[in-house]
Amino acid sequence: MAPVLHFYVRPSGHEGAVSGHILRKLQGKLPELQSVETELCYNVDWTAEALPSAEEMKKLMWLFGCPLLLDDVAQESWLLPSPNDLLLEVGPRLNFSTPASTNIVSVCWASGLGAVNRVETTRRYRLSFADHPLSTMEAIALAALHDRMTEQHFPHPIQSFSPESIPASLNGPINILAEGRPALEKANQELGLALDSWDLDFYTKRFQELQRNPSTVEAFDLAQSNSEHSRHWFFKGQLHVDGNKRPHSLFESIMSTQASSNPNNVLKFCDNSSAIQGKEVQFLQPEDPTQPSCFRQQQRLRHVVFTAETHNFPTGVAPFSGATTGTGGRIRDVQCTGRGAHVVAGTAGYCFGNLHIPGYNLPWEDPSFQYPGNFARPLEVAIEASNGASDYGNKFGEPVLAGFARSLGLQLPDGQRREWIKPIMFSGGIGSMEAQHIGKEPPEPGMEVVKVGGPVYRIGVGGGAASSVQVQGDNTSELDFGAVQRGDPEMEQKMNRVIRACVEAPGGNPICSLHDQGAGGNGNVLKELSDPAGAVIYTSRFQLGDPTLNALEIWGAEYQESNALLLRPPHRDFLSRVSARERCPACFVGTITGDKRIVLVDDRECPVGRNDQGDALSTPVDLELDWVLGKMPQKEFFLQRESPVLQPLALPPGLSVRQALERVLRLPAVASKRYLTNKVDRSVGGLVAQQQCVGPLQTPLADVAVVALSHQELVGAATALGEQPVKSLLDSKAAARLAVAEALTNLVFALVTDLRDVKCSGNWMWAAKLPGEGAALADACDAMVEVMAALGVAVDGGKDSLSMAARVGTETVRAPGSLVISAYAVCPDITATVTPDLKHPGGKGHLLYVPLSPGQHRLGGTALAQCFSQLGEQPPNLDLPENLVRAFSITQGLLKDRCLCSGHDVSDGGLVTCLLEMAFAGNCGIEVDVSAPGADVLPVLFAEEPGLVLEVQEPDLAGVLQRYRYAGLHCLELGRTGETGPHAMIRVSVNGAVVVEETVAELRALWEETSFQLDRLQAEPRCVAEEERGLRERIRPSYHLPATFPTTSVPREPGGPTPRIAVLREEGSNGDREMVDAFHLAGFEVWDVTMQDLCSGAIGLDTFIGVAFVGGFSYADVLGSAKGWAAAVTFNPQARTELRRFKRRPDTFSLGVCNGCQLLALLGWVGGDPSEEAEEWGHDSWPAQPGLLLRHNLSGRFESRWASVRVGPSPALMLQGMEGAVLPVWSAHGEGYMAFSSLELQAQIEARGMAPLHWADDDGNPTEQYPMNPNGSPGGVAGVCSRDGRHLALMPHPERAVRPWQWAWRPPPFNTLTTSPWLQLFINARDWTRKEHC
Repeated sequence: MAPVLHFYVRPSGHEGAVSGHILRKLQGKLPELQSVETELCYNVDWTAEALPSAEEMKKLMWLFGCPLLLDDVAQESWLLPSPNDLLLEVGPRLNFSTPASTNIVSVCWASGLGAVNRVETTRRYRLSFADHPLSTMEAIALAALHDRMTEQHFPHPIQSFSPESIPASLNGPINILAEGRPALEKANQELGLALDSWDLDFYTKRFQELQRNPSTVEAFDLAQSNSEHSRHWFFKGQLHVDGNKRPHSLFESIMSTQASSNPNNVLKFCDNSSAIQGKEVQFLQPEDPTQPSCFRQQQRLRHVVFTAETHNFPTGVAPFSGATTGTGGRIRDVQCTGRGAHVVAGTAGYCFGNLHIPGYNLPWEDPSFQYPGNFARPLEVAIEASNGASDYGNKFGEPVLAGFARSLGLQLPDGQRREWIKPIMFSGGIGSMEAQHIGKEPPEPGMEVVKVGGPVYRIGVGGGAASSVQVQGDNTSELDFGAVQRGDPEMEQKMNRVIRACVEAPGGNPICSLHDQGAGGNGNVLKELSDPAGAVIYTSRFQLGDPTLNALEIWGAEYQESNALLLRPPHRDFLSRVSARERCPACFVGTITGDKRIVLVDDRECPVGRNDQGDALSTPVDLELDWVLGKMPQKEFFLQRESPVLQPLALPPGLSVRQALERVLRLPAVASKRYLTNKVDRSVGGLVAQQQCVGPLQTPLADVAVVALSHQELVGAATALGEQPVKSLLDSKAAARLAVAEALTNLVFALVTDLRDVKCSGNWMWAAKLPGEGAALADACDAMVEVMAALGVAVDGGKDSLSMAARVGTETVRAPGSLVISAYAVCPDITATVTPDLKHPGGKGHLLYVPLSPGQHRLGGTALAQCFSQLGEQPPNLDLPENLVRAFSITQGLLKDRCLCSGHDVSDGGLVTCLLEMAFAGNCGIEVDVSAPGADVLPVLFAEEPGLVLEVQEPDLAGVLQRYRYAGLHCLELGRTGETGPHAMIRVSVNGAVVVEETVAELRALWEETSFQLDRLQAEPRCVAEEERGLRERIRPSYHLPATFPTTSVPREPGGPTPRIAVLREEGSNGDREMVDAFHLAGFEVWDVTMQDLCSGAIGLDTFIGVAFVGGFSYADVLGSAKGWAAAVTFNPQARTELRRFKRRPDTFSLGVCNGCQLLALLGWVGGDPSEEAEEWGHDSWPAQPGLLLRHNLSGRFESRWASVRVGPSPALMLQGMEGAVLPVWSAHGEGYMAFSSLELQAQIEARGMAPLHWADDDGNPTEQYPMNPNGSPGGVAGVCSRDGRHLALMPHPERAVRPWQWAWRPPPFNTLTTSPWLQLFINARDWTRKEHC
């Protein structure tokens, strides 16, 4: 048996302070606890016959240790317990290899350590007490220190990774012929197949007709393929409501919306994504993606792609991993559109129960409510699900640009409890695709069946069926563990590059058809891919992550990061070359046969050759495709409406507006979402024109997300969300109308081609099979279809999740019925977007209100009602859809004419919340008076009737009023903007009587409070407190361009030599395309070069004058920032030689950004002793000890910020002439803290001007204050350069701000600049190369 080696690492630097956080967390549960010490243990599965040699051991120690230290790794534990100590070790469940292990193994292999097969990381804690700890204390401590769904306690160090028990092969038949239906019932129970009575009858009868027994694998396959999750029986079924047969299925009704909208869908109701007619755009792509090559200009028609789905059940069980795999699955949906599409950006939404934040009282949360043990608590869902989705997008390289978060836990008047025990984890994605890749080709005999992506693991077996269980909690908890999944964004990113290479292939896309793997695993995806022609698949040809997998698991496991495609045999070599270059597995697992059957051959004992059929071997699956996937009889559902028990809203007598705001502004649906937006990358890819945060203080309030279709164009796409599920508890029809209205009143603030071009994804989350719920869903569907017909918009796709209920003790707790509308459209001008932040303080901005249901002030289902633990009776509604049509048209015209300064929709929290949010975002007071004769104050201000609030300037006021009023709309003048700053007054009157009079800072603190409470549970509390204090005092950042700043001009000299730069990327790099754009814009010939190219000798660097080391997460940064990349450079002789020679040439320069900055520091290209020329390698080709290391941010989390930096005088060639500038720039990193080996070294580097970039405060001075300094670097250092200035390493991302529309906030005079000052950095490089070669 291969030994498991143990490497114990003690924490160092500020990262060692994590023990203090754990101590605070544990002392609340164990007051006797005195201290906590921690260490990590890397458990290495070493497969060589001999133990590691001295050289190999030295490599392992270097990989696992801190490069600034020489003594932090040992093969014995640093923690030696005394009798009064508890020593605890926790880590991942060992049933499958973790993504961290996969990436560590990749690093080891890149370092020449091929004997490393698996590395799992465990955390060890020494808990010290004054007295001998009681036996109960261990259980209490363990519960706080690990996630029982994804982790386990190790009483002894790991000795083996071999599974303790291997599941039985389960290949045998189910004896239906002898035992009839009971045999299938038994399998249904044992395998958790979620077959209902109809299914059991149907499949029993079919196999009896065939006169054969199904294999266990076939029964499992049928259950997954035909589960509610996969087949959508309810939406496609025959519904009878109150005894009346509906003329159309819900799906047919939804499709009918297409008739009243413009026919601009190029794809609709497809398995993966929908798409609408786009625009002709110019873009860059590499000449030959199978090898290093130059980027060339292309021009093609590019369509807009959209998809949305939910991953509710896995997120409820294990929030972090459930949300990662939900995000990954939706990304694959975008990837697999047509014959391959480009992933651009995501959206995210979360619905969870009452939070019960410790020490933070939200009066409407009922402390008596019980929660089940087999689901994560709502607070854990709110934090960990959003962490999971954010982490996946950050590592993959997909920005998240819009979303929602909502909580509810309420006892209805009839005694029913409604709460999101089973949460909603919603993920949407917008992408693009070239027109020639729209259509998937039908399968033809002889085509190769290929799996690309990660290996097969025993993961998520039965997930499709598990999530179809009518009430979650009815299946056994063991099966819930089986549905826990594993997200590996690194692998998904590599797979994305393979697909993109096919899409960009110079000879045409070799992919014939493409499907993502999701519910049902290989069984489902390979059937979909081969339908109707049929295929034979061989188990021996899959890459297995675990050799003990049986045929059922290979066929049914829902392991992630895997797609299936069809390819003609001549293109096999192209795909093999691309997958080798991108280090992404590609397995040729079978062939299209043309016999219309799906056959799985288990040939692992005797693998079948490519031209052999393997007739005598076991076939666990042998089914006619038409029989499995063909048209099935419609299921019938008999539904009854149940009228809700209504009670009038009874607010406390004398309730003031201020008292109401005290609650409403803290409700998660209304309150700030800062805790979500600042931990997710909102700039990666460089195509983001509008993300969530707006205004001088980057307040998370944007209504709409906007992306460009190309870096080089101003055409793009916009998307916005709408959902109003609490209203569905009163009236599902009104809730559906409001969801559509909210999506459109959000979307209206981006310029789109036409309202009738707007398409929507409709996602339904309902407990549809419980009494009354199915009928409510059908009513909601009818209302949505009706209102869309009136508006001229249409649905073109969507998903459903119809088991939104959970067992809590003896009670079934249903979630509110929820419809999420994602509206999207083509954006002809991405710069015409209007945001909610008020822009013209001092009375120069006039505020207007356009109500769409004028005169109505209904409070049912509103935030105000929820905050007093009630629903009320009558919800708001969109009574007159034609008002929305007119308002949309007028507002779009005003955007085009640049007449609107700011705009925001009235939704959760009502008109008063809308007004306050605009003031908060603009950091500006307001003076408004709402005229509503005869109406009560609270309904006027807190009703959530749809409407728009706008800011216009004096010269445009009369014209704007006239345009709305001529269209037959009410447009009310509310008042004006007030003074600037946190101490400016917000004064709101109703019918002349002042009802709110308070400063911006005081009211905004209320609105931010819930977010900061959540932030304290996911980030370093001191940093959170610092940001909270800062918001009370900050006015706005000051940007500055000195008079000496060069006039930015792009050099395009005809006939002159074009300098060549290599944009170098490693596994997990994700910032390459925006870097390519920046250097191309500055006049470089830009090449796509991978580390694999350098390591294999496919290219050298002698012809390049520059190298850009790009941002991202090389090897997921598993061993520290850029450690894996540094190992690949250091221990590969070819790469090491090339980079050493490049650096020594005096005519070269390099730029390292983010991950590239971390790399250059580790290699010693920057950050070394300025008094001597740095040598990056020691005498024996070992890396010299660096003078600088990039550590985890002080906040302890990934930081996505639009922050300011100050450029200082320095030798850095790329910053020449920019000295004295204070400019905003994107920051997006988790490990940006500049840890110098000594204070003296930092002082020397600063004195020599080798730290040319500093994070700046609002006055433009270097700062350590969070979040202006997002990582806490001492002295505010944000970038360093070499002594000669040729090598520059920056943590912020100037390449994501080289075009003015990429900026998150542009105050005057920067809003009139036609080019971004950051382009100068790249032009300086171009100018330097010209001088060098004159």
